[in-house]
Formats: sequence, structure tokens, C-alpha cells
Amino acid sequence: MPPFVMAPQKIHPMVKVLAQSPLVLAPGRFVLRLFVAGATTRSRQAVLRVRELCAAELNSNCDLEVIDIYQQPGMARAHQIVATPTLIKEFPQPVRRFIGNLLHTTGLFDELALIPKGKAGS
Repeated sequence: MPPFVMAPQKIHPMVKVLAQSPLVLAPGRFVLRLFVAGATTRSRQAVLRVRELCAAELNSNCDLEVIDIYQQPGMARAHQIVATPTLIKEFPQPVRRFIGNLLHTTGLFDELALIPKGKAGS
């Protein structure tokens, strides 16, 4: 191969599945993943806050997957999770991450780009 041609990149199997998922095609729908560590108080609070976020702010237009890194360490490795709780907005693109305390959601909307630019402050 000439030096300027890159070799094809391997695509992670999870990306292929998500790309073919009908959730990706639904406009205005959010796909969120919340990584927690066990059944601790902090984990339960994070799950509760994200569910409240989905119900109140996103009008239930989201699919939330909660992943316990102790039960699914492979998922934690695949998503490069270094701390919990970690909330990942997978869709719509771009992918955004929020790591840490989810008790105060004031900056969460901006961090994860959950509010469209035209609707901010309304």
C-alpha cells in the first residue's frame, strides 16, 4: 500500500448493532448509557436522577441503559469507563460524556448537549 492510504479500521460489533438499530433513525430520540458501580447509594441516586431527566426534560424521548461495571466489566472496558457514575449520550451524535456526581443537573444539559441551541433559555 502507498504510505498515504490508511488501512481499514475495525468497527466494534456494538457500533454495528447500534447503527442498524431503529433508535438511531428516530429523530428527537436520545440514547443514554449510565455506568454505575454496584448497588450503592450513589449508584441508586444516579439512576434516579437520570430517569427524572428522561421523564421531565426529555419528555421520555430517551432510551436509558444502566450498566453495572461489576456485572459487565467488558462493557466498562469497551466504553473506556474510568470512574462512576458516567453518563454517555450515544445518540444523537456527537457522543458526549458526563463523569461524576449527577445530583446537580444544571450543567448536565449543556455538557451533554441535550438542549438544542435554539431552545436554550426558553
